[in-house]
Amino acid sequence: MEKINIGKSDLKVAPVNLGGNVFGWTLNEQQSFELIKEGTVRYIAASNISQERLLRSLVLGESGSYPLYQALQPHYNLMERNGYESAYAPIAQQYGLSVFPYYALASGFLTGKYRSAADSTKSVRGEGAGKYLNEKGLQVLQALDQVARKHSSQVATVALAWLLAQPNIAAPVVSATSINQLETLFAAPELKLDAGDVEKLNNASL
Repeated sequence: MEKINIGKSDLKVAPVNLGGNVFGWTLNEQQSFELIKEGTVRYIAASNISQERLLRSLVLGESGSYPLYQALQPHYNLMERNGYESAYAPIAQQYGLSVFPYYALASGFLTGKYRSAADSTKSVRGEGAGKYLNEKGLQVLQALDQVARKHSSQVATVALAWLLAQPNIAAPVVSATSINQLETLFAAPELKLDAGDVEKLNNASL
């Protein structure tokens, strides 16, 4: 699995990351800046920060007044597109931020495991996935099924491959509880969706 650089730094990361957080975290930006000055950390990234605050921080970073963010960790997946794509994607593109989406599989919904209300009892994540059981969600699953069959792949693999096909996406943040799940997740960087696949998934998830 070929690693890629994070932002404009010399750090490299695999295109799939396991765990709830890619980075260590602090409660405020000032603390992050101080850690860099102390030499405790080399680079910083942002998560759950407002569009306005992120832009202001990046402007100050480019001026040399403060350390410059190298990456962004937003809530982004096929079921949750608008918040990131409308507000943060242009910023990531402009400043060359590497993006690490969390909830990349929409609380498990994009694995295809949850397709009815009864399925929500299958695991502790079922309740979170259940909120996507609507017309849009079922359309997305149908499109994922079609693309997965075309490539002899899995629904979750296709959902992650779609993320990796988006600009500036470095690595989705995912989790696994079995070897089979790991194999499904690690197959995503190897699955190259064509333009028709991406368009199908884009249209289903609007």
